[in-house]
Amino acid sequence: MNDLIQTLARELDAAPEHVENVVRLIDEGATIPFIARYRKELHGSMDDQLLRRLADRLQYLRGLAARKEEVRAAVEGQGKLTEDLSAALDAAATLAEVEDLYRPYKQKRRTRATIAREKGLAPLAELLFAQGADGPAPEEAAGAFVDPEKGVETAEDALQGASDILAEEISDRADLRKELRQLYLRRGVLTSKAADKEPEDSVYRLYYDFKCPVSRVQGYQTLAINRGEREKLLKVSVELDSETARVVVRRRTVPGTAAMEFVRGAADDAWERLLQPSLEREVRAQLTEQADEGAIRTFALNLKPLLMQPPVKGRVTMGLDPGYRMGCKVAVVDGTGKVLDTAVVYPTHGPRQREEAITRLSQLVRKHEVEHIAIGNGTASRETEQMAVKLIRQVNEAGAHVS
Repeated sequence: MNDLIQTLARELDAAPEHVENVVRLIDEGATIPFIARYRKELHGSMDDQLLRRLADRLQYLRGLAARKEEVRAAVEGQGKLTEDLSAALDAAATLAEVEDLYRPYKQKRRTRATIAREKGLAPLAELLFAQGADGPAPEEAAGAFVDPEKGVETAEDALQGASDILAEEISDRADLRKELRQLYLRRGVLTSKAADKEPEDSVYRLYYDFKCPVSRVQGYQTLAINRGEREKLLKVSVELDSETARVVVRRRTVPGTAAMEFVRGAADDAWERLLQPSLEREVRAQLTEQADEGAIRTFALNLKPLLMQPPVKGRVTMGLDPGYRMGCKVAVVDGTGKVLDTAVVYPTHGPRQREEAITRLSQLVRKHEVEHIAIGNGTASRETEQMAVKLIRQVNEAGAHVS
């Protein structure tokens, strides 16, 4: 728990005690709006956006920790948990990294590699992948694994099965997947084309022949392309230079050995058949997630001016937000919605504080020539309304015109 609090405090640049208080309130079932408004003394007046980020990050980190333990338990149940793997799980900072580490141990559906292992070809794959300097040629080594009863009719069948095993093992390497994922994000190109040879004019015409680097794709472009694909008007892919990717995948190939070409072929198969489709899906999913978050931010940005428009056009208005413990918040805005003044008064804390509140509000009315008063209907609204009635009576008797 302490590590979690320290991580959140460091990422959000907040005091650890404030983060701990917010986490406790969230765990007790408090909502973000409630915490932002009524528990300011516990979180150091964090705004609701920062609190929302904290809550989202808290959920992600807890999910990450839970997934790490699930993976650890699953691998340990197979008797394959090592100190290196345990340390790698502890160091993993994202769910993608955890899933990459778990991938070699995950129960898979029946694959070509699974079938090859059932035929007893795993030792052949290991022998050839070792690429020893004095190792046998692939064709020579495969001869010992020919077994018609297991479905291995020829040496070529044995080599094909061994290649399938190697391709799957290469594609399951966490470090390789991470490097290729980053390569996709840096150098990949999002491409869309018309699904038909002679497409009709539509709202997606801009994307009938579209290419853009993944690192520069805008959220609205991602969302539009996704919609066009769902409506079967666009064909979409994420392209990456194959030679660049193959260089990364082939790094385990040892030059000059008898099995070099065989291992290189297995690496190429791993890229084309397993890695490329999988990583393309991951990149598309990441782009969509980023686009969704951007759309929400844009919506909030557009909504704010609407909510902040002047309550009474051309009139100076005082707003009162009632409250008991934290007091009554006051804001004065002009005819365009610009904030002129703010204050906090405590009319519910006793007769003296009530008179002080009326005096303070009277000063604001005279200073800014307030014409209207608006009162929220939340907690303590009845007491605030009673104070406002007395305030209006006093300022109007003094020559003002407040309603």
